[in-house]
Formats: sequence, structure tokens, C-alpha cells
Amino acid sequence: MKKIMFATLLLATASIGVARAEEGQNCTQAPKDKWLSQDGIKEKAKAAGLDVRRVKMEGSCYEVYAVDAKGKKVETLFNPETGAVVGNESE
Repeated sequence: MKKIMFATLLLATASIGVARAEEGQNCTQAPKDKWLSQDGIKEKAKAAGLDVRRVKMEGSCYEVYAVDAKGKKVETLFNPETGAVVGNESE
């Protein structure tokens, strides 16, 4: 029983760490007037082989919800100034 409780606590702690890492992601220091538009980020994502479903601002990053070439749902973080991929998660 103690092993199950410990494993559950460990998983909960790890998932909080992943969520905080994404929230704390600093993609750029550039002012927003230097950022690419959401349409520009959509084009970068399409060029990377993603079928874009939604784009939103998350801190100093653009977060793109999409489907990759293998049909998996992905969340990809883009630098809003350069359009470079800075991180991703997939289901």
C-alpha cells in the first residue's frame, strides 16, 4: 500500500513539474510589436508538417494545438519572434 501511495505522489509531483516548466517557458524577450502574427506562426507550423487546430499566446510563446503527420495530437511551443520550435508535447 505504501508503494502505491508513493508512486501516486511521485506521478503527481512529476506532472506538476511538467506543467510548471511549460508555464515558465521564456521564448523571447522581444517586445510584442516584433512578434510574428498568429497567421505567421500557423504558416511556420504548417511548414513543419502540422495540421493546425488552434494557436494561442502562452506567456512569451505561441502555443499551437495541432495534429502531426502520424495523426497524433500535439502541443508545440514556438518562439514568436523567430517562429522556431522551442518545445512540444504529444498524446
